[in-house]
Formats: sequence, structure tokens, C-alpha cells
Amino acid sequence: MKKLFLSAAIVLGSLTSFASTTPLTNSTLKTISLQDEYTEIKLEELPAPITEALKKAYPNAVVSKAYKNAKSEYKLDVTVGEKVGNLFANADGTWIQK
Repeated sequence: MKKLFLSAAIVLGSLTSFASTTPLTNSTLKTISLQDEYTEIKLEELPAPITEALKKAYPNAVVSKAYKNAKSEYKLDVTVGEKVGNLFANADGTWIQK
């Protein structure tokens, strides 16, 4: 039994002797932020295709606020029942996943 423990210790000890650390290289990590700046607009300024798409996809939805960015993409703060969330759409009423 002693020989079994001794041989296991030797095997485990020899495995650690082959372990080596990888050298650190000088690398640069670039972080890109893809956050668009949205400015609040009046609900009356929403394009008709967006309001039609909203009525079609979410008939019980209530828009509380609307925002627009430089790419003419719209962000809508929407409440459906007790759920509150954001929807994103193009000016032509197609939904965007963000």
C-alpha cells in the first residue's frame, strides 16, 4: 500500500515538473463601444410605418417615450400589460435586434 501511494506521488510530482507558464506578450486590448446616442422625440413625430408595425405586432402596447438617433433608428419605451421594455425600429417599420 505504501508503494502505491509513493508511486502515485511520484507520478503526480513528475506531471507538475512539465508544467510551464506561458510568457506574457505585450498585447493591446481595444474596446469598442457601440452605444448610439438617442435623443427624445415627441410621440407625434414617430413615422406612420412604425406605429402601424407596433399595432400589428403588439396591439395592446402603449408607447411612453420615443427616441431617435443619427441613423434614423428609433427606440421606443413600451408597456404591454405589466411588462415594460424597449423596442428598436427603422424608419420603415422593420424591427431591429439590439
